[in-house]
Amino acid sequence: MDILIESTRRFEKDLAKLSEAEKAAAIAKINDCASLFPTHKADVYRKLRRLRLPSNLNGYESSLYTLRVSRTLKVILAVDEDPIFGQVIFTLFRVVKDDELNKAYQDVAESLYQDLLHHNLATAQIS
Repeated sequence: MDILIESTRRFEKDLAKLSEAEKAAAIAKINDCASLFPTHKADVYRKLRRLRLPSNLNGYESSLYTLRVSRTLKVILAVDEDPIFGQVIFTLFRVVKDDELNKAYQDVAESLYQDLLHHNLATAQIS
């Protein structure tokens, strides 16, 4: 199983703002999860907290999670398992302090799920 780690520009910008110790801790935690995934997938998922999607997405489940780096620092990421290609993709969206987490999550969720949100709004207006 191949493990791919992809990062967004926003994640890279967030990372650049951190202290060297915080950067090192975030990278170590992400790499730890990625390296454990092939053999200890359940343990990795226990380290992650699934973020809730807006309720108007017709029961879809999000692949967005937070990974706790420290008491005050979290990474917002997606974990996508692709059995056809035998790979798992960790997409890193943001690394933020706790007080920024809700706003950052809302921004990421909106950008990822805007088609579903807009489709559901259009359907509701037609009904």
